Amino acid sequence: MSVDSTIVWAHQHAAGGRKKAGEPDDHAIGWSRGGLTSKIHLAADGRCRSPACYFTVGQPVTHPPSPTSWPACASPRRRGRLRTRPDVVLADKAYSSRVIREHLRNRGIRAVIPVPADQRRHRLRRGSRGGRPPAFDRETYKQRNTVEQCINRLKQWSGIATRYEKTATVYLAGLHIAGIALWSAR
Repeated sequence: MSVDSTIVWAHQHAAGGRKKAGEPDDHAIGWSRGGLTSKIHLAADGRCRSPACYFTVGQPVTHPPSPTSWPACASPRRRGRLRTRPDVVLADKAYSSRVIREHLRNRGIRAVIPVPADQRRHRLRRGSRGGRPPAFDRETYKQRNTVEQCINRLKQWSGIATRYEKTATVYLAGLHIAGIALWSAR
């Protein structure tokens, strides 16, 4: 399972949706340097299909959300119920945090996430108290491009590439419809 996120520019008329019960106050539209944006977080399996996606406010400095807010990613088996726990999670350096690694380790999921240079320097500066560096498998990490391909396929839909909807529920429904189309095509 590969995890990544992408920014979606919101059209100028997408802002100002009415606040209804069950809807977020900002409808997941936030200001960044370029204007109004939303951020789609998604997971993709080995065949560039997205079993789970959600979106948050796009801000100039947004860190990956905590793994407890990640939706359960169901992956098919040959027989029986769908699996909700992947064997490996591939992510880029933005997802390299102690909280995410501990969450994956507690669930028995192997994390293949490169360590940023500042974390590496901090560990070396602490010496023996810095601990062991996390394992990183370069060959497995080469498969992370599946989530990038999934993002590219989703953004071929103009309603996903640019957000025209005012409310968060309508945009999320469009994401799910695009995801269903990707699943049926593969």
